[in-house]
Amino acid sequence: MPESVDAVEMQAALLRLRRSSGLPVAFGGLLADARHARIAELNGAQTAALRGLVISAGSGLGGKAIALSRPCAVTDYHSSRHISHEYDMAVAAEGLRSVVAVPVVVRRKVRGVLYGALREPITLGDRTFDAAVAAARDVEQALVVRDEVQQLLSVTREQVTDPRAAPEAWEDVREAHRELRALVPKVVDPALREELLTVCGLLASAAGARAPRPPAVQLAPRELDVLACVAAGATNGVAAERLGLRPETVKGYLRSAMRKLGAHTRLQAVVAARRAGLLP
Repeated sequence: MPESVDAVEMQAALLRLRRSSGLPVAFGGLLADARHARIAELNGAQTAALRGLVISAGSGLGGKAIALSRPCAVTDYHSSRHISHEYDMAVAAEGLRSVVAVPVVVRRKVRGVLYGALREPITLGDRTFDAAVAAARDVEQALVVRDEVQQLLSVTREQVTDPRAAPEAWEDVREAHRELRALVPKVVDPALREELLTVCGLLASAAGARAPRPPAVQLAPRELDVLACVAAGATNGVAAERLGLRPETVKGYLRSAMRKLGAHTRLQAVVAARRAGLLP
C-alpha cells in the first residue's frame, strides 16, 4: 500500500482517536503483506522506539488483533499473560502500560492495525474501545475508496486510449467518469485525487475529440459532478445521495451549470458539456 495513504489517512485517524478517547498515545500502520504490519505513524509518542516496528500476526497485542481480526486490549502490557512479549523493549522505551489494538478490516481482510495507549495500568472502558474502533473504520473507508478508485482507473486507462471505441463502450466510459467524479471528494491523498481528476479530464477530452468543440466553458468541480450524474440519468435526489449533498444544493449546482452552458434543459446541458469536452 502506498505510503501516502499510510501517512495521510493514518495520521488523521490517530489524531481523531486521541481526541475522542483522551488517550495520550496512538500509533499504527498498514500491512505490508498478509502477516506483517509496519508501525509507520505515531501521535503523542515521546520517543521513536515504536516507529518502523514490524508486527507479525499472532505476536504481541497488535499481532493478536491481526490474527483474530478483532480488537484486543491489556491493562498492563508487560505483565499480561494473554499475549506474547516480542515487543516489550519498544513498549517499555515508550513507557506504555494499558494498550488497545484494533485491526483495520476491509472486506474481511486485515489491512492494518491501530493502537491507543496509556502510561498507567488502567482498565480501558467502552468509550476508549468505541473511539479506537471508530478510528479504524475511518481508515477502512479510506482504503475502500482507494480500492474503488484504483479499480476504475485500471479500466478507464484502457478505454481512454481508444477514442474510436464503439458507442456501447463509450457508455461504459461515461459511467466510469461519473463514478470517478463522485469519488473525488472522498479521496484524502492529494496525489491520488490529482490522478483521479487527470483521468476524468482524459475521459472527457477523448470523447470530445470525436467532434468539433465550441469555445471552452469553465464549470466548478461540483457543477461537473452533478452534471455527470445527470448524464447517467440520475434525478436530483439520486445525485444528492451519490454525492453526499442535499437535493436543493444539487438543484443549485445544476442551474448554475445550465446557465454557464447556455442550456435551458437538463438534456441540453449534458449535450453542451459533451460538445465542450467536459463530459465523455
